[in-house]
This record gives sequence, C-alpha cells and structure tokens, in this order.
Amino acid sequence: MSGLLVVGDVVTDIVARHRTPLAPATDTAAEIRRLPGGAGANVACWAARSGGAPVTLLGRVGTDEAGWHDRALRRAGVRTLLVPDGEAGTATVISLVDAGAERTFLTDSGAALRLSPADWSDAFLNGTARLHLSGYLFFAEPSRAAALRAMRGAREAGVPVSVDPASVGFLKQWGVERFLAAARGVEALFPNVDEALLLTGCADPEEAAVALSRAFPLVAVTLGAGGALVAEAGAVTDRVAAPEVSPVDSTGAGDAFTGAFLAARLAGADAGEAAEAGCRAGAEAVTVVGGRPPEAA
Repeated sequence: MSGLLVVGDVVTDIVARHRTPLAPATDTAAEIRRLPGGAGANVACWAARSGGAPVTLLGRVGTDEAGWHDRALRRAGVRTLLVPDGEAGTATVISLVDAGAERTFLTDSGAALRLSPADWSDAFLNGTARLHLSGYLFFAEPSRAAALRAMRGAREAGVPVSVDPASVGFLKQWGVERFLAAARGVEALFPNVDEALLLTGCADPEEAAVALSRAFPLVAVTLGAGGALVAEAGAVTDRVAAPEVSPVDSTGAGDAFTGAFLAARLAGADAGEAAEAGCRAGAEAVTVVGGRPPEAA
C-alpha cells in the first residue's frame, strides 16, 4: 500500500486582495480572482506535487462546476472521486485578503458538507497507506457521518488517519469536546496555533502541542511565520523554522503544510523531516494567490 486518500471539501474561491482597509457602505479597490480551492482539495494538490505516492480525493461538488474542478485537480496530479450534487451548488468561499496577507473567509459550504456515507466505499482504501480527513466535514451532517464511516473503514483496514481541525470559528460553534470525541482514534492531528490553543485551553503553543499529543500519537502545530512544533506521546520532539518569505496571501498555508507533511511521511521521512517539508510548502503557499501550488491554480 502506498497511496494517500483525502476526503474533504472542494471549493470555488473568490479571492479579493485589498491594499486599504475595507470602507463600509462604499467601494474598496481590490484585485479579484476566481480559483479552485477547498482545504481537502488543497491538501491533495500539495501532496501530489511531491511526485511520490498517488493521491486521490473524494469530495462532493455541484454539477455547476464539477467539470472545472475535476480538470483542475487532474492537472495537479490528483486522482478524483468527485460526487456531483444536482441540488446544491459547489461550496464557495469569499476570501478577503488584506495588505498584510491575512485572510478572512465568508463561507457557503454548499455541496461540500452534503457528502454522505452513501458516497463512501471501503474499496476506496485499496492501495491506500494513509487517509486524511478535512476537519470541515465534522461540522455538519451528513458529512460528519461520512467522515466517521471513513474512519471506521480505515481502522478496520489498519490504515492510519489524520485530521486537520480546519476552523476556529466552526470549532467554537460545534464545540471542542464534540470535535475531540469525534476525532478519537486519529493517528495525526494538524492544528494551527489558534486551533491548538482552543482545543486545549492552553495559553502556550508548546503546552497545547504536548496536551494534544497525549490524545493523538502525532501532533504538528503550525505557527505561521514561526514554523511548526511536533509533539509525540506527551513531549515536543521537533521545532522547525519556516523559510523567510514575503507573503501575499496566507490562504492555504496550513493545507500546503499538511499535504507536504503527509507526502514526506509516505516517502519514509520521520516527523521532523516531514515538518520541514511542510514548512517549505507553507512558505511557498503564502507567496501566491489562492491555496493551491502555483502550477495547479
């Protein structure tokens, strides 16, 4: 078994970069682009970019844009298992990116969170060495049921599972304890620093990483320009610096980290080496507009 299977969201991103603060009730000049995105899809694209193990993505999209997303993913080297939805449009995110490259999302989940257990088959795990789930799936039914069904199939097949918590806003709405209970049994967790602090109630990133690693065997906490922390079995085992870059859009930096990390692990890297690969990808991601590798946008 050698491949990576990602189950997650496929999204149409409307990225609006504005150099001045938003002006309420009037116009604000911006550069606006329509790009393929979605946390799950982005992870798959960055993992496939390694050119190593095959990467497959399972997600649900509206029939309105299914072809466009399928072609973009295949160009990026991702094998697609896209489920067309005739009742809901493709998920859409308006990403407002300020002069400091920080992004704020307005999210319409559309078809993405309508993924259901009926869309899953344990046969998808054939030839799969790792399963990765986008945390967004946990925040709605039936996608949560689909994620739990995939986790159960992976556990029965002996395939390790990783999850990224995805969103501080949605975590707060759904509940930290509910998320932690749903993610029980996951081998690797990829929170950003804000998610790690929220999930643990800690005030310090290292303390949060350590606390999470008591529940999940491997935890990699991304720190933005500060790099990443890796914790295993109740101890920080690696601290990795991020390359210095000039950011233009922070969208997808965490997805890039996760995709590159998982690809490196599949290639035989240890956790520290995988985190270094993740930090390199994350640094590259913030230098381009959107959440995909430059050639995959």
